This record gives sequence, C-alpha cells and structure tokens, in this order.
Amino acid sequence: MYANYTAVIKQNGDWWIGWIEEIPGVNCQEKTREALLNTLRITLQEAIEFNRTDAIAAAGVNYTEEHIAV
Repeated sequence: MYANYTAVIKQNGDWWIGWIEEIPGVNCQEKTREALLNTLRITLQEAIEFNRTDAIAAAGVNYTEEHIAV
C-alpha cells in the first residue's frame, strides 16, 4: 500500500530544510535538495514503521487491522 505525503522544503542559507506536512516530527536538513528529499523519505518510512509497531504493541492481543482510505 502506497500513500502520498507532502514535503515542504526550502533553502535556508547553505542548508535545505524540510518537513512532511501530514506527519508531525518528520523534519530534516541537508546540504542539497536531493539529499534532503532522500533523508525525508527515509525518516518518513522510519516514523511510519515506529508508529505501526507502537500501535500494535498498545493493542495487545485480539485486535484486527482495517485499511482506511481518505
């Protein structure tokens, strides 16, 4: 399942900085635009996996998963 997210990016002096709009806490800075986009992708994937693992641990046993499209 693939989802689309929005990166807000800008150059600030010698650095490129960016955030993922839909996921709080996913923000990065890099020296190049390309490196920033790559780091944002990696950080987003890690955040989603961490949130998934945390949610499943909180659910304990006897839970179901449902896909929800918006």
